[in-house]
Amino acid sequence: MAHNSSSPSVAPQQNTASLVSTGEDATSLYNAGRLAEAAEAYKLELAANPHDGRLLSNFGSLLCTTGDFEEALALLTQAVTYAPTLANAWNNLGNVLVELQRYAEATTAYKQCLTLNSDHPLALSSLGVALDRQGHHATAEKGHRFALRLDPTNAMSHLNLAVCLLAQGKYPEGFAEFEWRWQTTMTSHHGLDGPLWNGQPFEGKTLLIHTEGGFGDMIQFSRFIPLAVARGDNVVTLVRKELLTFMQTSFPGLHFVTAQDTIPRYHFQCPILSLPLALGTTLETIPFPEGYLKTIPAKENFWRTMLAADLKTHGLTTAPLRVGLVWAGSPHTGLRFAEVVDGRRSMSLAALAPLVKAAPNALFYSLQVGKQSSQAQHPPAGMALIDHTAHLHDFSDTAALAKQLDLVIAVDTSTAHLAAGLSRPTWVLSRFDQCWRWLARRTDTPWYNSLRLYQQTQPCDWTVPLERLSADLAHLNTAAHSVERTASDA
Repeated sequence: MAHNSSSPSVAPQQNTASLVSTGEDATSLYNAGRLAEAAEAYKLELAANPHDGRLLSNFGSLLCTTGDFEEALALLTQAVTYAPTLANAWNNLGNVLVELQRYAEATTAYKQCLTLNSDHPLALSSLGVALDRQGHHATAEKGHRFALRLDPTNAMSHLNLAVCLLAQGKYPEGFAEFEWRWQTTMTSHHGLDGPLWNGQPFEGKTLLIHTEGGFGDMIQFSRFIPLAVARGDNVVTLVRKELLTFMQTSFPGLHFVTAQDTIPRYHFQCPILSLPLALGTTLETIPFPEGYLKTIPAKENFWRTMLAADLKTHGLTTAPLRVGLVWAGSPHTGLRFAEVVDGRRSMSLAALAPLVKAAPNALFYSLQVGKQSSQAQHPPAGMALIDHTAHLHDFSDTAALAKQLDLVIAVDTSTAHLAAGLSRPTWVLSRFDQCWRWLARRTDTPWYNSLRLYQQTQPCDWTVPLERLSADLAHLNTAAHSVERTASDA
């Protein structure tokens, strides 16, 4: 989960007319979460008052919330032009500039807001977000803490602090602050009843652990389930059906269910991302970095046979370097913030063309599923890309294929967690404002011994990470061919 800019600043204004059938003005509708109606009402109000800085600011804030960043930028630029002393407008302008990854300009906007109102908690926390996105977490932390001194119950500011702390590896306090996520619009509440498990022994009782976030979150944090089991008699874990077989295989003897099953009665519940807090996890006590996931032997045999046939198809007598590729995440259609983040973490298959020169004799395997998988039909020139994804029905199938590969290269998505959790060499192409879990300015990670990070050095620019990765791939390919020649000579 990545943090967003703090809640947009909405300044009240007079209702100039009866603009909607209910008589409610745009800001009332916005505050009530009725965004589509509010947008229409703002258009009507602005038609009557086109130079009203507060209207422009509030409508721009709404459009930033819905992800219409360019239109929001235009409105907010007008807002600070017509109302240059309106602090909220400068804060909202900073928010949209952060989402556009124009961080220097965002910082200027937040500072102007704070010049007008030095005790503006949203601007302080949002400035922290801009600094966090650039990896300046220590400085950002000061802003988040100052914001919370001014507004101690602001859930979004707490969540922003949480992500800042987690990105620095300050896990005990970071995960404690992370519990505020349930009080923001960034996280939908799970809706499950029952007291939250806080790590206490529960002999004779049942704990329900349940899924949260995306597939990658569940795969990464499933490592904590055995530690929870050690503190009580019975643990039931609720997972999405696509993960059921993979989880059952990786943790034999443990009880997994899906939403289609009858959930047993339980005494405590815990979201999967709350387990590190309950278990007192620190950076030094992350369990199983050497790997913890398992595959089904019969599926492994299936893929061995398939890959052997691929050698014959390509006229090869010995196996070359075999590399799995994932170039895009899931767009999470309907979750606008997740869509925006996915756009920043994903790339096209064409962007991976430099890998061909680095490893011209390698066999590449598409592990890409979903809408973007169709790009495998048109690989970069010279790339021997094999697409067996029609045989990938769930994560246990993907795991069995990944286990046969020498390397998996992926953007920051669930397959990266799967491969690294299987102890396979995994190289992750990470966006500029990378996820907190990868920490700051590191190429390794305490979560997985076999994972290597290649982070963007500029927003939306894959040039540098691909250059680094391609150089490493060329060395790996040379080493693999040296081994082949040695074996052949013997």
